[in-house]
Parts: sequence; structure tokens; C-alpha cells
Amino acid sequence: MQLKNASILVIDDDPDVLTAVWLLLKTQVKEAVKEKNPENIPSLLSSRDFDVILLDMNFKSIINTGNEGFYWLNKIKSIKKDAIVIMITAYGDIDLAVRSLKEGAADFVLKPWQNDKLLATITEALQRKKKHVTVNDNNNSDLIGESEAMQEIFYKIKKIAPTDANILVLGENGTGKDLIAKAIHTNSLRSKKPFVKVDVGALTDSLFESELFGHKKGAFTDAREDRVGRFESANEGTLFLDEIGNISLHQQAKLLSVLQNRQVTRLGSNNTVPIDIRLICATNLPMPELANENRFRKDLIYRINTVEIVVPPLRNRGNDILLLAKHFSKMYTEKYFRPELEFDEKALSKLLQYAYPGNVRELQYTIERAVIMSESPVLQVKDLMFSPIESSGITQAEQHVSNLNTLEKSTIIKVIEKHQGNITKAAEELGITRTALYRRISKYDI
Repeated sequence: MQLKNASILVIDDDPDVLTAVWLLLKTQVKEAVKEKNPENIPSLLSSRDFDVILLDMNFKSIINTGNEGFYWLNKIKSIKKDAIVIMITAYGDIDLAVRSLKEGAADFVLKPWQNDKLLATITEALQRKKKHVTVNDNNNSDLIGESEAMQEIFYKIKKIAPTDANILVLGENGTGKDLIAKAIHTNSLRSKKPFVKVDVGALTDSLFESELFGHKKGAFTDAREDRVGRFESANEGTLFLDEIGNISLHQQAKLLSVLQNRQVTRLGSNNTVPIDIRLICATNLPMPELANENRFRKDLIYRINTVEIVVPPLRNRGNDILLLAKHFSKMYTEKYFRPELEFDEKALSKLLQYAYPGNVRELQYTIERAVIMSESPVLQVKDLMFSPIESSGITQAEQHVSNLNTLEKSTIIKVIEKHQGNITKAAEELGITRTALYRRISKYDI
């Protein structure tokens, strides 16, 4: 949604702040509504819809808990679950503002703000309004994300899904490549037709042709009846070939021939069968390795790779980790008939600092284990036990980089707090430019 088409509600009991924000917004948005008394929030939200709500972190009296912003944030979320709330706070309350993100706020701005920064924050929140594509696999695991990398993927899915372009999905094991494939199919013009998945990397040479192209009765010893191959099963729909990077050069030649001719010949038959499929392939091999002609045919790469989608590892997705953790917690508390669980602050910190060699799949199993074993309504650090199988795959270098990133983030936060949000002074003390500091602030979601 564009800023000029947005309806914004501003809630602050400081008349000067309220007027300043209202004057800025009234020429930039479709509608800006100001409200001094937070007690009027329920009636306002029940009578109309707002695209973004700017909410002050502290109010005088009314609730008087010191955390009034959290009270009204939760109140807004209870009325409008999907409401986009941006908190307005003084720099001294930055810890509270960060906590508000974990409780459902979309973002926060610090007083005194720069007008351009405030407008940019609102614009970004509007762009995230439809923030994730939801796709259910057999385990009801959703494709979810708010990070910039995932937003780019969702944009690509939206653009390419209605076409018949062949797609190559790249990414480490456990990143959700199969969910990307299913999302493309679900949003395509073939969505009512079959979606057929084949793990081609697991097929031997003897099974490859039979599984993909089918066979006639008597074609080989165990061929006791005619069998339709996966290409024919996916006719008019989508065929998803997973682990495409693991097939042999001989198998690649067979596959290329079918893709070029758009027809298959069952084993034991001389008759060709025309096929109409949309092809999606996936591999955990990086593109330079896939481009090695001793391992993979370049003519086949060009055939399967009209558009490529690179799925980021979970360790590079920032706060998506918390979104996914809460999603899996909800999913497994429902599955195992457990009461809804909260996350302790230290548990959230542990989740954010781990490197996730097993990616989303590892996080999912970690949360499932925690839900099963927890004895409290609050998941704590001791409940989060990462798999020793995955952890053994982390190299010392990877762990060292993770530790350095954690140290750098902590140092930046402390220096910014020391200089009360003055980026110029903070950059000087850190010995880097303002631009470099802003890049790190963005990198670590500070």
C-alpha cells in the first residue's frame, strides 16, 4: 500500500507531539486521525479500520504501571489481531521499545524523530502489511517471514507464479525449498491441477526412468502392471524435482530430452505421450558447484533455470527466527493439547543467537521438543535443546563468526545508549563512518 492511500491513527497524550505528527502526516496520507485519550482506543477501532497506528509508549495516569504502552498495545492486538502498531518512545525507553517488538509491535520511532525517518518507518510498515505467503505442507508448517530477504522471495513468487517459467530453488537443507515450490504452485494458474514432488536425488539409475516416465507391464522383472510415471501424473499441473543437483550425467541426459521434446516414452513402449507440466527444481548445491560441467550439464541448467530463487539460511533472517518459533509453538501446543506457551526473554535471546545449521527444520524440531517436555507455561532457556546432530556440523569458524557478530551487536547497542542515540558520536567512538554504522544497525535489526 502507498503512503498517500493510508489511514493513520496517532495516539499520544502530549498535545505538542500529537499536533506535530498530525501536521506532518495530513499532507502525506489519505487520512490522519489524532487521539489524546487512549481510553478511546476500543471505540475508535470498533468503528473503523486504520492501516497504521502510532502509539505513545508512556501515558500520564490512566493505567499508571510504568508500562502503559504495553497495556494499550495488547489491547489493540486483542481488538484487531493484525493491526500494525508503531511505538513512539523516548531514547531512554529503548529497551521497552525492543520488548514491544516481541509483543507484536511492527516497529518503533524515537523522540525526537526526523520527519523523513518517521515517514520511512510508516511506509515500510505498510509494505509489510501483507507480509507473508502462507503455504501448508503435510505438517501444516507455514512459509513465514518479514526479513528483507524473504520479502524479495515473496515478491518473486507473486511475479512468477502466474507464468509457466521453469524455476530453480537454491538453498541449504532445511530452509524450506519445498514450501517455496508449493507456494509457486498454489499461486499459479495450475493450482487446481496436481502438484507432484519427486526426490530425484534418491533414485537409482534403474528406478529413475521408471519413476519419472512410467513403464509397461513386462518391461523389466518386477513390472507386473502398467505404471504411469510422475511426468504424466503431473500433467497440466506442477512437477517438483527435489535434489536435482544429485542426479548423474546419464540421468540428466534423459531428463533434458524429455524437457526439450515435452513428451515421455514409458519403459517397454515405443509410443510417446505428450506432457504439459510446469517444472520446479531444487538443490542444496551452490550455483558455482552446479555450473561445473563435470557434475552438471549446462544445457540442462539453462532449461530448468528460467528464474532462480535463493532461499536464505535461517541464521541470516533476523527476527524471522522469533516469528517462526512462536508459530511452531502454537502449532505444537494445539497438536499435543497443551496450554498456550509464552517465551522467556532469555529463551528468545538464545533463539536469536544460535547459528541453526539445520535451518528452519532444526528450529521446528527444537520447538516441538520444548513443547512436549516443558513443565511451565513459559518456555525457558533450559527447555531449548538444540540437536547435537546438527550442532556437530557447525565448524569452529562458523561459531567464531557467530560469536563475533553477537559481540559487535552488543558493543554497538552500548555505545549508542552511551551517546543517547547520537549516531555521529557513536560512529566516532566505534571508529567507523556514520554510513557503516547505519549498515550495522540494519544488519543486526537494532
